[in-house]
Amino acid sequence: MFARILANKTAIAVPLASIVGTVAYTASSTPANCSGEDHVDPPQYTWPHHGALKSYDYASIRRGFQVYKQVCATCHSLKYIAFRNLVGVTHTETQAKKIAEGYEVTDGPDDTGEMFQRPGKLSDYLPGPYRNEAEARSANNGALPPDLSLIVKARPHGVDYIFGLLTGYCETPEGTKLLPGLHYNPYFAGGAIAMAKPLSEDGQVEFEDGTPGTVSQMAKDVAMFLAWCSEPEHDDRKKMGFQWMLAILIGIAFTGYAKRVKWSIYKSKKFSYVPTINTKPKL
Repeated sequence: MFARILANKTAIAVPLASIVGTVAYTASSTPANCSGEDHVDPPQYTWPHHGALKSYDYASIRRGFQVYKQVCATCHSLKYIAFRNLVGVTHTETQAKKIAEGYEVTDGPDDTGEMFQRPGKLSDYLPGPYRNEAEARSANNGALPPDLSLIVKARPHGVDYIFGLLTGYCETPEGTKLLPGLHYNPYFAGGAIAMAKPLSEDGQVEFEDGTPGTVSQMAKDVAMFLAWCSEPEHDDRKKMGFQWMLAILIGIAFTGYAKRVKWSIYKSKKFSYVPTINTKPKL
């Protein structure tokens, strides 16, 4: 619907700018299923964690955290991820503590009733770039950048959508008109997105492990990191499911053995009843 308004109703560009910007940044609690006429479904890629016995690529998750910290964290928050969640996944405990201490966290009140700033701790959640929603909207022309903690779960096609969106920015097709401040992305519903291209050039992020920082590599790694944020229990769930299936198979084997061997003698045994003659004289 927004695509048709953007193309034909240019006279109402000013009031629509804030509306479309808000739609572009606001994350819904449930996936918004579009008709498919105003956007392109992203390709389905082969991700390392897709498969019954596959796990996350933790080296990629660590690189993705670096991309988020240097690029995405300027606008988007991860309010459901704590520094302790990084321990054993992307960093050691010492490294995670050092990262946490690099943030200033609001705490309090103190003995005088005042709030104060202190270095972050492992128990703290990652601070967002804005203090509240009003400040976030004021800094983004009325639009609210969505929290990315569950963005993979909140969008159709999940991690494929995130990768497609980050790499899908292109020139506006001929005949398509966009409002000022919007950008064309065929993977975004409506095609007009308020967020500028975040990964603009190769080498924008220098990875600690020496991996070349191409745009596609950065997009893949941050998509993998956000997939982990949306489902950090993914690997444990698969491991537990495999253990339960193995236990069930062992239980079925023992049950079959008991039925076929232990109980077979009772199923095949024949019982005969010999009537007894009452020889006791009647009174």
